[in-house]
Amino acid sequence: MMERTLLLVDDEENIVSALVRLLRRDGYRILRANSGMQGLELLAQNEVGVIISDQRMPGMTGAEFLSQVKELYPDTVRIMLSGYTELNSVTDAINRGAIYKFLTKPWEDDLLRANVDEAFHRYELKMENARLNREIRETNEKLQRANLELEERMEKKSGEAMRSLNVLRVSQEVLEHLPVAVVGLGEDGMIAIANQMAHQLFGAGGRMLLGEAADEIIPAELLSGISGEMHPQEEGKKLCLADGRKFSCWCNATGEFSLSKGVILACVPDHH
Repeated sequence: MMERTLLLVDDEENIVSALVRLLRRDGYRILRANSGMQGLELLAQNEVGVIISDQRMPGMTGAEFLSQVKELYPDTVRIMLSGYTELNSVTDAINRGAIYKFLTKPWEDDLLRANVDEAFHRYELKMENARLNREIRETNEKLQRANLELEERMEKKSGEAMRSLNVLRVSQEVLEHLPVAVVGLGEDGMIAIANQMAHQLFGAGGRMLLGEAADEIIPAELLSGISGEMHPQEEGKKLCLADGRKFSCWCNATGEFSLSKGVILACVPDHH
């Protein structure tokens, strides 16, 4: 619990001393000032929750002092303790909110103590609300920053995905227009990739190759190259089919740049 600091402002020393004796028992930290100017100096150096001020003081009236305090320290709870005849002179300050309560001299001890305790509860509620509002603002700012960072990351990922998609489309288009029959086989021996040239050479009658068993589509002489004896850097192996067609063939195991486990077979008809 925060320390409760009380400021007493009155030019009559005996009044201030009597108030100190009365209120000290409630555990307040009590500051004393004999003028409004001195009260402002103390407020500049201390965090004060509740202020009790007299009205009739030399140099600056209580209403003038508390009006300045309201502008400088609006969260403080300000009480006027003065003679009943002073009420008319502070009515305007009360209406403007510079004064929370007007209590008369002479005071009733228990009533004064109860009013001061209530004033501190009011001040502490203000402070707690201010703290919660700060936390809410800070949390909202953190959420806004996090959302902005997330949006930036999503935008970046989206851009990367679009670039990857464009690269994939270009790669697919290049593959489709190669003057080489390219067939990709999975571990299960099924055809996973086949470009236009592959369909022209092996897709008799317009048969689709994807998903078909390679040994039912590709001539056995060409599949014999998938023995692992050929490497990408080597020249194409010359093969002659039973029907007289001649091919240069290359094969390569996949998995160097992906997680796939299969084989790429490339064949070029030899027209010589």
